[in-house]
Amino acid sequence: MPFSERVQALRAAIEEHNHRYHVLDAPLISDAEFDRLFRELQSLEAEHPELVTSDSPTQRVGAAPLPEFAAVVHATPMLSLNNAFSEEEVAAFDRRVRDGLASAGEVQYSAEPKFDGLAVSLTYEGGVLARGATRGDGWTGEDVTANLRTVRSIPLRLHGSRWPPVIDVRGEVLLWRSDFEKMNSRQRERGEKEFVNPRNAAAGSLRQLDPRITATRPLRFCAYGIGAAAGDDLPATHSALLDRLAQWGFPVAAEHRRVSGLSGLLEYYAGIGGRRQSLPYDIDGVVYKVDDLAAQDRLGFVSRAPRFALAHKFPAEEVVTELLDISIQVGRTGALTPVARLAPVFVGGVTVTNATLHNEDEIRRKDLCIGDAVIVRRAGDVIPEVVGALPARRTAAVRQFVMPTACPVCGSRVVRQADEAVARCSGGLFCPAQRKQALLHFASRRAMDIEGLGEKLVEQLVDGAIVRTPADLYRLGLLALANLERMADKSANNLLAAIEQSKQTTLARFIYALGIRNVGEATARDLARHFGSLDSLLAADVAQLLQVPEVGPIVAESIRQFLSEPHNLEVIEQLRAAGVTWQEGEAMVASAGMVVGKVFVLTGTLPGMTREAARERIEAAGGKVSASVSTKTDFVVAGADAGSKLAKARTLGLTVIDEAQLLRLLGVEQATQ
Repeated sequence: MPFSERVQALRAAIEEHNHRYHVLDAPLISDAEFDRLFRELQSLEAEHPELVTSDSPTQRVGAAPLPEFAAVVHATPMLSLNNAFSEEEVAAFDRRVRDGLASAGEVQYSAEPKFDGLAVSLTYEGGVLARGATRGDGWTGEDVTANLRTVRSIPLRLHGSRWPPVIDVRGEVLLWRSDFEKMNSRQRERGEKEFVNPRNAAAGSLRQLDPRITATRPLRFCAYGIGAAAGDDLPATHSALLDRLAQWGFPVAAEHRRVSGLSGLLEYYAGIGGRRQSLPYDIDGVVYKVDDLAAQDRLGFVSRAPRFALAHKFPAEEVVTELLDISIQVGRTGALTPVARLAPVFVGGVTVTNATLHNEDEIRRKDLCIGDAVIVRRAGDVIPEVVGALPARRTAAVRQFVMPTACPVCGSRVVRQADEAVARCSGGLFCPAQRKQALLHFASRRAMDIEGLGEKLVEQLVDGAIVRTPADLYRLGLLALANLERMADKSANNLLAAIEQSKQTTLARFIYALGIRNVGEATARDLARHFGSLDSLLAADVAQLLQVPEVGPIVAESIRQFLSEPHNLEVIEQLRAAGVTWQEGEAMVASAGMVVGKVFVLTGTLPGMTREAARERIEAAGGKVSASVSTKTDFVVAGADAGSKLAKARTLGLTVIDEAQLLRLLGVEQATQ
């Protein structure tokens, strides 16, 4: 027999035995016989490398390590499903389906287990596996083709001949419980860290950069549908499609059923729930799909989920453990979040030691004391939750939780507004926990507008202890910047120039840049216009702040709390000492009230200032800037290359002015000469 024919015969035999062993669980030959066939194929391919093809069984064993995973855009999105946790929600789903299809009778559904694994998409071209990708965000995944080739239940070439020229097969990569236990047994024997649960182990195995490692893991694949497919020779129902996938060589859930109406759905859910622990793999619910594929198309999608499908989740798993302590985490916006520190407990497939408690009110509502026996719940990927305490098991050793009055990170006062459940650190310009967020806001375009100071650079400056507060930005030198990653001399000089330029600003921008809670751009402009100087604002009490238009009790209290914190005042003084300045009394420059209350529209390119600068001048003088021209527009300020807005203004007979006329209205003509 010619070498090429023997190679083809060996490949066909090996793939058939692979399918019988890994998919049908019905082997015909011993492991030793299989190994003999495999070694013979390896030997022939080594002698005749020109005969090696991508669908050869020898290509499953893993190639050289990958430098990284390339991005793959899915031909059709891998959307998530809406969840149901009660019979009422399933009934509502069935009702929506019947209404959407205008069906008076019962709808036929395909019901199947919801695997707790990792969703992937397999693209076959001409019947041969061409590419495999993770779900990713639903639109774009990672190319893990080399790793998926090592999964022996995935056919490298489709069986039979009735398959489209191009098709995406969707399914789940998972580990059976018995295989997972064997993996952990080997880990224990080697003295290595055990895997937490089958899902995490499967996901970690599939994302190995070295496919040879993936090849050692007993991963399995189970198909549950298709994505894009060229050609029209496909079944008319989802249940028939699953049968077709099985004919092509894919494992499908033996437990899938075709059921009728709501009663069929709920009976299936109860039946699978009763068998859940006896299944060879983990599931966290069941999936219902309208069986008729044409009906699926008519129902379509809503947001990121199909209208024709639903995931009916099993109840969350609950266990009891001890609440050892409650610590406080300070978020980047200053929010103080209590976190439960728990005695380690295995729940929902993971070992849980921490759980968020959200806020002080939540702790009181659940009647939690440190030292309590508490109920912890987790379902699937849901964040662990402390459901409540068991008061009957409470001892005299427990103690009440008390929210700190000083920030545990920086020592600034902790404040909580009357209408909020969240307590916050008041040291916004000083607190290390808020440092990165404060700097990014301070440098943003509508604040101090420091071009080039982005997130990655701020991270380096803060993590390297180069910058602690916004005032430190004005002390930066070329050497400190040039030594940072991806920051050459030219980039460093450009940033230093931008920082220097930002020193000349407006009072409104400066107030906004401070990051006072509840103070946006409009409120900052109102404050600048009303007080005219920073010192007047700093000296204002709540009653005086309430005299500012659009400033209510909550905003006034936020401002007063921020400006009464010594750490914040120290940073403000450091900024002024560094040369940050503005024109005091800038709100008083408008002449004869010609701008106050007037509506302006800016269009085209102005010769002496940007549109943003023009907007700031108008609003500082009491005017308003609109994005569109209407009969309510008082002035249209037109520059070069003005377009449709200018044409509409002329059609409506509105007053059109240029930059010079605008400056005369603002009373600052001389300042620009």
